[in-house]
Amino acid sequence: MGQLIQVAGSLCVLVPFVLVQLDRLRPEARLYAVLNLVGSSVLAVDAARSHQWGFLLLEGVWAVVSLRSLRRATAARAVEADPDNAER
Repeated sequence: MGQLIQVAGSLCVLVPFVLVQLDRLRPEARLYAVLNLVGSSVLAVDAARSHQWGFLLLEGVWAVVSLRSLRRATAARAVEADPDNAER
């Protein structure tokens, strides 16, 4: 079961990366950030449970950066939907 979780988390990080490289997805897209956040969070939890501190550091930072990117993408989408609300 642990290997399945690691593969699923890895795919959540790798698939959007490959899609960006193939020009099928923009790195600013919410989907890119969501998949990275989910994948890195899953891998970070798995690393913590396995006491793999270096891997936890890598995936934890990846998750924090992905969350920041998701917040930025969500804010940009809100501004596009309602430009008058951007200054409030």
